[in-house]
Amino acid sequence: MGFFDKLMSGLAKTREKLADKLDELLHGSVQIDDELLDELEETLIMSDVGTKTTEKLMEDLRKGVRKAEIKSADDVKKFLSNQIREILIEEEGVTAEVEPPKVILMIGVNGAGKTTTIGKLSAYYAERGKKVMVAAADTFRAGAIEQLEIWANRTGAEIIKHSEGSNPSSVALDAARSAVAKNIDVLIVDTAGRLQNKFNLMEELKKINRIIGKGIPGAPHEVLLVLDATTGQNALRQAELFAKSADITGIVLTKLDGTVKGGMIIGIKEELNIPVKWVGVGEGIDDLRPFNAKEFADALFGIKN
Repeated sequence: MGFFDKLMSGLAKTREKLADKLDELLHGSVQIDDELLDELEETLIMSDVGTKTTEKLMEDLRKGVRKAEIKSADDVKKFLSNQIREILIEEEGVTAEVEPPKVILMIGVNGAGKTTTIGKLSAYYAERGKKVMVAAADTFRAGAIEQLEIWANRTGAEIIKHSEGSNPSSVALDAARSAVAKNIDVLIVDTAGRLQNKFNLMEELKKINRIIGKGIPGAPHEVLLVLDATTGQNALRQAELFAKSADITGIVLTKLDGTVKGGMIIGIKEELNIPVKWVGVGEGIDDLRPFNAKEFADALFGIKN
């Protein structure tokens, strides 16, 4: 099964909640009236698209109806598909290459799939001939270092680690220096699953960010926030809070397979203007891939080219 097919399959429940519901509402509609538009609005909100994003989509849709540019059910579906694609397409994709080592700082709450994502990113870059190093700077969670070490062994990545409970910034600095000395192409730094209401942990995140820059000027080159798609609008709240303490360059959206809340990806991009850069649609090591807005919109609306 190709990645697009996995994406189609992974978005099946979201599609059932959003696109299929739209089909149900629009089927046989001879006119687009206020009652229908109100039901459409409710459907978008219930699909975790987000209130602000839904309001914007509906405002534009109502304008199109008033101007007679949108006349039929097919017009509505095409409009929404195109608008969602436009929201997502800006700044999509992986950040341009930098002079090695490229440093990627991974942040996110426990349970979002952060360490597993690091393993899959390591595999992705290794498959493309890159020398990868991972830094076990999540020194607080029991088993986090061992879990990352298993992924490093599996993907052939080097690992820099200290003992459990040690200073995360020291791990990050050692990794930065080692990555330069060993001509590493990509350094991926794990961090603790920070609880947003713990101020000291957020301050520590800022400290790690500064320390890495001392080891490699200009680093980190990417700060990726890992979000669990199954948490819906809670993920949007997490993104808002993390953005206050970190210069987030992109979102990694995990666990898209099997969730009804895949629509939250649209709200995050529209409301926070943080691009989604990677999506995960399964447990396999190759089930994490760079985000493609067109593929996502097509899969969301069940469009096969």
